[in-house]
Amino acid sequence: MRLLFLDHAGVLGGAELSLLDIARHHRNTSEVVLFSDGPFRTTLEQAGVTVTVLPVPERLLEVNRADGWRSLAALPAIPQVLRALAPFVRQADLVHCNSQKAFALGALAASVSRRPVVWHLRDILTADHFSAANRRVAVTLANTFATKVIANSQATAQAFIDAGGRRDLPVVVYNGIDPDAFEDLTPATARQAAGLDLEGFVVGAFSRLAPWKGQHVLLESLAQLPGTHALIVGDALFGETAYEARLHAMTRSLDLERRVHFLGFRRDVPTLMAACDAIVHTSVAPEPFGRMIVEAQLARRPIIATRAGGAVELIEDGETGWLVPPGDAGKLASCLSHMLTAPAERRAISQKARDAASRLFTRNAMLDAFRDVVEATRRAPT
Repeated sequence: MRLLFLDHAGVLGGAELSLLDIARHHRNTSEVVLFSDGPFRTTLEQAGVTVTVLPVPERLLEVNRADGWRSLAALPAIPQVLRALAPFVRQADLVHCNSQKAFALGALAASVSRRPVVWHLRDILTADHFSAANRRVAVTLANTFATKVIANSQATAQAFIDAGGRRDLPVVVYNGIDPDAFEDLTPATARQAAGLDLEGFVVGAFSRLAPWKGQHVLLESLAQLPGTHALIVGDALFGETAYEARLHAMTRSLDLERRVHFLGFRRDVPTLMAACDAIVHTSVAPEPFGRMIVEAQLARRPIIATRAGGAVELIEDGETGWLVPPGDAGKLASCLSHMLTAPAERRAISQKARDAASRLFTRNAMLDAFRDVVEATRRAPT
C-alpha cells in the first residue's frame, strides 16, 4: 500500500520523532506532507523520506486546542487546504494523520477521494488539554471517517472512548525507541562528552517547555535540595514562550541560577540523559505516553514520573521507577532525596527498567504493530 503521512508541525517533538521511525521504514512506498516547514522536514529528508511542505493559512495552524471559538474562526480557510491536499490523497492507498489538526483536514480530504484514513492519536482528549468543542469535533470526525484510531497508550484509548469515541476504533500501539542509541556511560564520562562541567547530583528533565509539562514543579522541588543541579532540555515549541520566561523568572526568584541549566533543544539526548544521576517527568496533566520515560529507562537512569495517564503503564512503582502525585513538589523532592542516598537501589531499579523497556517498547515492536493496522485496513471492506 502507498501511504500518505500528514503532520501539521515542522518542529521535532515526540510525535514527530515517532513518525520519523515509521516513515523511514516505509520510505519506498510513502510520502510525508507537512503543513509547516522546519527541522522535521530536514530530518525526514536526511532519512531518505519524500517530503512536501504544503503551507496552510496561519489562522489554521494557530488554532488553540483549548479554544473552540478560534477553531470556528478558522473554518473559511479549510476549502483552500483541501483543494491543495487532494492530489496527494488521490495517489495514496491509506492516509495516516499524525496530529489532531492533520486529522481534521486529512479526514475531510480522504472522504472526498474515498481513501481510508487512520488517526494516530497522541493526545489525551480531556478537559486538561482540549476545549469541549474541539473534543466533540475530533471525536465526531473519527467516528464518521476513521478506519482506525491508533492510540499511543491505553490511557489515550480510554480517554477517546470516554469523550464519545466508538469502542471499535482504538488500537493501542506503544511508541518504540531504539535501545542501541543509549550507551552505558557513567555520569562523569557523559558530562565530559556533552561539555558539562558539573559535579554533584544532577537531575534531568527532557520535554518541550509547556505549562502542563510542569518544569516549574522541578524548580520548586530543587529549592528543597541544596547542591542538586538540574538540566532542563527542550524548547517552547508551540507559542509557549511566556511559560519559558516564567521558568527563568522562577529560577532567579528561588536563587537557583547556578544550579539550573537551560540547554534548549538538543540532539544528543542519550548522552545528556547519561550525564544525569536521575531523570524526572513532571507533567501536571495526564501524559498520553511519555517518550522520555522510556528513554530514561533505556539510558539506565532512575526515573520519577507523575502518576497519571500513560506514565502508569510504563513504570511499575518501586520496581522500574517511582511515581509521585502530579504537581507535588514536596513528594518529588522527598523521592529525589531518597534516591540521592540510595545508589545501590538506583542501580538495581535502573537495570530492571532497562530490561523491561528493551523488551516492551522497541522500535521493531512498534513497526510490527503498525504493519498489523495497515494490513487490517487493506482487508477492510470499502
